[in-house]
Amino acid sequence: MTTAQSQQGWQGVPFTQVKIQDELWKQRLEVCKQVTLRTCLDKCESTGRISNFAKAAGLMEGEFEGIYFNDSDVYKVLEGAAYLLMADRDPELEAEIDRIIGLIAAAQEPDGYLTTYYTLEAPDQKWTDMEKHEMYNGGHLIEAAVAYHAATGKRTLLDVACKLADHYDSLFGPGKRHWVEGHEEIELALIKLYHATGEERYWKLALWLLEERGHGHGHGAIWDREEWGPAYCQDDVPVRDIEKVTGHAVRAMYLYTAMADVVLASGDRTYEDALRKVWAHTVERNMYITGGIGPSRHNEGFTNDYDLPNESAYCETCASIAMVFWNHRMSLLFGEAKYADVVERAMYNGALAGISLSGDRFFYVNPLASQGDHHRTEWFDTSCCPTNLVRFLPSIGGYNYAVNEEGPVMLQFVAGTADLELKDGSRVLMNTVTRYPWDGHVHVEVEPAREAEFAVRLRLPGWCRGAKLSINGESVAPADWTIDRGFLVLSRRWQPGDTIDYVMEMPVQQVHARPEVEADRGRVAVQRGPLVYCLEQADNPKLVYDEFAVRPGISFGMEQREELGGIVALTGFDGQQQYRFIPYHLWDNREPGFMQVWLKEEEDRRLYSV
Repeated sequence: MTTAQSQQGWQGVPFTQVKIQDELWKQRLEVCKQVTLRTCLDKCESTGRISNFAKAAGLMEGEFEGIYFNDSDVYKVLEGAAYLLMADRDPELEAEIDRIIGLIAAAQEPDGYLTTYYTLEAPDQKWTDMEKHEMYNGGHLIEAAVAYHAATGKRTLLDVACKLADHYDSLFGPGKRHWVEGHEEIELALIKLYHATGEERYWKLALWLLEERGHGHGHGAIWDREEWGPAYCQDDVPVRDIEKVTGHAVRAMYLYTAMADVVLASGDRTYEDALRKVWAHTVERNMYITGGIGPSRHNEGFTNDYDLPNESAYCETCASIAMVFWNHRMSLLFGEAKYADVVERAMYNGALAGISLSGDRFFYVNPLASQGDHHRTEWFDTSCCPTNLVRFLPSIGGYNYAVNEEGPVMLQFVAGTADLELKDGSRVLMNTVTRYPWDGHVHVEVEPAREAEFAVRLRLPGWCRGAKLSINGESVAPADWTIDRGFLVLSRRWQPGDTIDYVMEMPVQQVHARPEVEADRGRVAVQRGPLVYCLEQADNPKLVYDEFAVRPGISFGMEQREELGGIVALTGFDGQQQYRFIPYHLWDNREPGFMQVWLKEEEDRRLYSV
């Protein structure tokens, strides 16, 4: 790879071109704006994360507070604030963010270096331990800077980011010092900086950093711990030779995201084989039904294939968010619906579970069973998950659409409007009306600027076993459907006012794990559409944790409930016992009690599914 080429694959549609009117996501976005962002800003202030910059700049006295990677939390909150400002230019919020940016700029050293821990605590130890998150912090600064510049047009933070990236480039690269960043993040951030500035040095540095892995260059705390070693931070094999997911879950997902970004930015498809192999290994052998990954608390990551315990499942919230990042890029790169299926699974279940309905309590760890002693908390010493959520939620519209050579692609079914520019430069407005994920009916109004020939692609979800389709009220028989890589392709001459009605059957499904998953043998889980459901003690007070078994032939009903934000709950009856289920992402929003996703089955008459 020597020069950046025209972008390959599908083109993502930024969330700034998507207006969400969805009842589930709109509610969450409003809480994020009113509560979650404020919570995270206040916590960053009270824990010294923000004042660390003032101290590093010499604007106040004091020692560094917290953990060496705490700068990154401030940057993630700023990125989330930028996304919210894109939707609503709030002068008061903008002024507060400008104040914080002023402290960050003042803390930057003359040569561009910026990590407050080292500036304050160990200035002579810079770049001596690859585990100390120096470039990880910098990556989050870069992402925040790109976002804030896009939101406001102000360059202060973007100039800081460019100066920092130039500092990296002066020290590291071909013929310079080796570097393997212990926690990936800088690689995908540099790609964003390249897109924002057009400066090719940045994506080339990202590529060089990827290529450093697996060649024995890594050293520091990770590499010195025998129980972790290079695999913990994906430094055990060259990235182009990766076949199996290893180590820390979030780090691995950020790595694969960056690999896909490099392919999309450069046009060089060298990494594609590795990406396909590691995706299959991750999803088919190491992913929970919720889209969560990483079963082990010991390494916040992976152990052995099919090791998917429930009560002790780690499933860090950040890892589910990172699964969305990676799989969305895979959707764009390969144009296959199975990747968007994983985005949906992780988005509606694993990631959304990480935050309470009130917006101010969080899960770091997301088990699939609890005896009643696992609860969301207000903050963590390592608070990567709350601050990741505050930047993830406002960007949710960016996962809904793509554009390819033939026309628009609907990846996710979220109510709202999208203003899309097709590859020929023409524009089309897509207005989606739906109660998804509670209902499988998706009504789409297609409004091209003028009559035009193009193809609309609609994802056919992997969970869907039947669907109906009509255009302008006229039914389209399944025999006349064109299906390409998991998408329904509707090619025609579209006129303003044309409509699509796409109805996906959404029955309750009983799911069984593969037989290799020891933790789930003899157990069943319940899913409806994209949502995984669970039993919670609040709805089942007569049940005792894991001391009951569901009998075969259970029948299900649905009930609309206004509690928990307005949901479709499920009732199940097996002839003896009635069970009540709520979506997994909503558990622990009421009084404490047990929760289970995988339930014992009374008889051994299971059909295993992949």
